[in-house]
Amino acid sequence: MFRLNRLTDYGVVVMTQMAQGRPEVVTATQIAASLGLPPPTVAKLLTALTRGGLVTSQRGASGGYRLSRAPGEISVAAIIQALEGPIALTACVHGSDEQCEVEALCPMSGNWNRVNEAIRGALEGVTLADMASHDMAFMPPAPAPTARAEPARKAS
Repeated sequence: MFRLNRLTDYGVVVMTQMAQGRPEVVTATQIAASLGLPPPTVAKLLTALTRGGLVTSQRGASGGYRLSRAPGEISVAAIIQALEGPIALTACVHGSDEQCEVEALCPMSGNWNRVNEAIRGALEGVTLADMASHDMAFMPPAPAPTARAEPARKAS
């Protein structure tokens, strides 16, 4: 099963919450309270998202955090990369932090790149604005069911 870790899932939720209140400066405590998440978890996420360039922090009495750019300019891929590093399904794809010990002998060498690029492209195609919208119009329509051919009947 391909899954994001819980912290990354929370990161998308935090960013989505911030996108809905944009351009307001909010504190980690305010975000945590509105989402029902532990404040230390939200603070950890905001630190990583700030390091990733997706959030800016403001010090002082009226300090807090805000998105570094418009929600439509931040992709889900960028959020995942800020929290988990490069999007790499296996050790043998370009951009992976890991090295595959059998890559030279593997018949799949290079083929995973196509799958990885497709997933990365899909994640880059969904923005924070899309995630913050309750309108799911950005989702592609489900494929129509295919008609099954009826078996030919013998004439009697």
